[in-house]
Amino acid sequence: MPADRHIVLFDLFGVIARHQRPGALAKMAARCHTPTDAFTAAYWACRPPYDAGRQSAPEYWTAVLRSLSPPPSPSLSTSLPPSPSVDAGTIEELRLTDIDSWSRVDNRMVAYVQSLRAVTEVGLLSNIPSDHADAFLTAQPWLHTLDHVAFSGKIKAAKPAPAAFHHCVIAMRAAPADFLFVDDREENVRAAQALGMNGHVFTGRDELAAAVDTWLPTRRPTRK
Repeated sequence: MPADRHIVLFDLFGVIARHQRPGALAKMAARCHTPTDAFTAAYWACRPPYDAGRQSAPEYWTAVLRSLSPPPSPSLSTSLPPSPSVDAGTIEELRLTDIDSWSRVDNRMVAYVQSLRAVTEVGLLSNIPSDHADAFLTAQPWLHTLDHVAFSGKIKAAKPAPAAFHHCVIAMRAAPADFLFVDDREENVRAAQALGMNGHVFTGRDELAAAVDTWLPTRRPTRK
């Protein structure tokens, strides 16, 4: 194992990629004939097993739609809005809309991440379902140039669970102290630090660049 390694390990959403497209949840809620607040609550409440690779997309969306269906009540049936349809067509429409809603990247951050590969190792650890990960890998070929990419839906562990960070340590044959983990969520950074990684809560590119420059011992190329 190489000594004195330095690996910048990035979160994806909120750092390199944008957060969910505004209005996406309202659009999906309208498709389900459901108030946005109720849909949003179900969307996130059912999400953890999907993110962690313990549910497929159809299983996740079936759970969401069933949680939105009101219990049968003959006396109120004529006044209730129609229940969301749990069918393959509806599920696929929601799945594709959901993937699109998380598809935007910050091109300035993509360029910065790519530039770092001239001076250090670079990895990525993201909470993202497996089918979303496949779409992202297809749409963003620069991901294939990184030293390691770990998606929660593929590795079956989501941040802030220790297993997600352990996966990166083992896969990259490194020590926890070799990493600088960058995430916009403080609880994820604290979880990485608890395992011995260095951490930085992302607030912007300029602040991150200063932190990385301070952390790296030199700005010399590491590859021939």
